Amino acid sequence: MTFLAQLGGLLWGGPLLAGFLVVGLYYSLRTGFFQFFGLPLWWKTTVGSLLRRQKEEQGGITQLQALSTALAATIGTGSVAGVAAAIFFGGPGTVFWMWVSALLGMMTGCGEKILAVLYREKDGKGQWRGGPMTYMEKGLKLRWLGFVYAMLCVAETLVGGNLAQANSIATALEQSAGIPPKVVGVVLAVVVSVILLGGIRRVSRLSERLVPVMAGIFLVGGLAVIGANAPRIPVVLEQIITYAFSPKAAVGGYSMGLALRYGVARGVFSNEAGVGMSAMAHACAQVDHPGRQGMWGIFEVFFATLVICTVTSLVILTSGVYDPMSAQEMLAAGEIPREMLGSNLAAAGFATLWGKAGEWMVTVCLTLFAFTSLVGAGYYGQRGVETLTQSRLVLAVYRLAFPACVVLGAVGDLAAVWELVDVCNGLLAIPNLLALLLLSPVALRAWREWVSKKRK
Repeated sequence: MTFLAQLGGLLWGGPLLAGFLVVGLYYSLRTGFFQFFGLPLWWKTTVGSLLRRQKEEQGGITQLQALSTALAATIGTGSVAGVAAAIFFGGPGTVFWMWVSALLGMMTGCGEKILAVLYREKDGKGQWRGGPMTYMEKGLKLRWLGFVYAMLCVAETLVGGNLAQANSIATALEQSAGIPPKVVGVVLAVVVSVILLGGIRRVSRLSERLVPVMAGIFLVGGLAVIGANAPRIPVVLEQIITYAFSPKAAVGGYSMGLALRYGVARGVFSNEAGVGMSAMAHACAQVDHPGRQGMWGIFEVFFATLVICTVTSLVILTSGVYDPMSAQEMLAAGEIPREMLGSNLAAAGFATLWGKAGEWMVTVCLTLFAFTSLVGAGYYGQRGVETLTQSRLVLAVYRLAFPACVVLGAVGDLAAVWELVDVCNGLLAIPNLLALLLLSPVALRAWREWVSKKRK
């Protein structure tokens, strides 16, 4: 635990944080902050198109299915348990830096999706596939870098996309229904394995059905809690800003450094902008131009972090279940009650309005969030394995290792798992951020071409 915390602190202590923010700022500047000034266009292209029925075509999936698959893998426990843990360990200021990373990450996500479609290819079954491994190999002509990314991707899907998700599902179900974690782990392992055998089409169809339901339940329940505590919103916003820029604190206290570290790290985990894995889902979409898929990349970050994570944050901060001073005393004493960690803290916030039904609301949503994340991560991991080798034996080993990790995650220690998640995400982002900068002329050229056509 101590080693993981130190390694995570080293990775997220400066250069990597700067890397995420600099890449997002670079793309934002080069596009004239399109995420703000181009809002009518990307909103019409994404949300506006949802009113039109999209048909699956041979070789790919619909744009909505691609988005749903990406959101299924990103709107996971990071949006609920991860945000709650970030606030507890980093303070209310983490929310501010989470917002900043998301606002800049919207254009990072746009660039990733454009490159994923530009450099995608068809597999032996005639289906589109792509992602960071592909644009590193075909765009940068650096096959070895794609291999490095693929290896890190496989590791991350077994940790962040697996252990963390399974752990949060087991914790929530044990707390609400008294179901033993081992039982949860075994059932999850079996169900996820069956779904993954169906490939991207089965994963995308499942995601298309579950994502709207789980997001809708969570948003309605969460917004009701925030509305009931509306008078506290000004105070909470003041707390967020104050703690975001708090000077170096005493031992056990919050500071700007902690807020920045946990805020950006959790924002990245919730939307994956800069990490690149969700680009693998977008690469499978049937789309007429890479620029159009870039718009979905913008919307993905907006919805995953600025909507879902913000609702989680405000529920916790406005409901009164969390107090910064009390949390600092617990951290200083090294005694953290179970109810103050992860999904338990979020559930307590919902329960202030909904009672026991609020706890079940979080349990159901978290279970759906984490389940779809498990499925999405499994697909990404298989893509990583396929990049490294064509051996069916190796792929079979991964397909056995993935459900095994589900069981391990269900019975593991939550705090240690989240530290491991941050380490894996940090390592995975390094080659992708480098590729995004080096290939930025190509991505920006495609973006300008598509936007200019739409604005005529």
